[in-house]
Amino acid sequence: MRHFVFFGLFLANFAFGAEDISGFWKTVNEEGKAQCIIAVYEYDDICYGRIIGTFDDTGQMDDSIYTPKKRAPGVLGNPFYSGLDIIWGLVDVGVKFRGKILDPEKGNIYNSELWVDSDGNLIVRGKLFFFGRSQKWFAAMDEDFPKNFKKPDLFEIIPELPQVN
Repeated sequence: MRHFVFFGLFLANFAFGAEDISGFWKTVNEEGKAQCIIAVYEYDDICYGRIIGTFDDTGQMDDSIYTPKKRAPGVLGNPFYSGLDIIWGLVDVGVKFRGKILDPEKGNIYNSELWVDSDGNLIVRGKLFFFGRSQKWFAAMDEDFPKNFKKPDLFEIIPELPQVN
């Protein structure tokens, strides 16, 4: 009987799918400094992630989709970081989303898994074969954006997949 209950819970988890990952997420480096805000959005039942803005050393957003400055050297054509889709092809596989993630500085593409943890943070894991690295992204708050910043409508973003060098 116990095996049946466990199996039923296992199936129920897949039946309901992973928790929604859409929204605005703030990334931080190993020292705890804000790096960027990424909009995770859905388009045709697939999730993507786009850089909305990056932060300077003082923790202020100094580069955004409205005033892009910094460029991604690892991406063909060196586009601006802000406005660049770095996550794509994320599909719900039950408790996680799986797809691809790009390191825009080096141009490396990795397999990825994303899920929401029990604290409401987004866990982002990039993997190459058996090796991987996880980051914890935090829900972006209004104070993370510059005053009068107009957040893009997540339902209106159309993916633009990057090409690497």
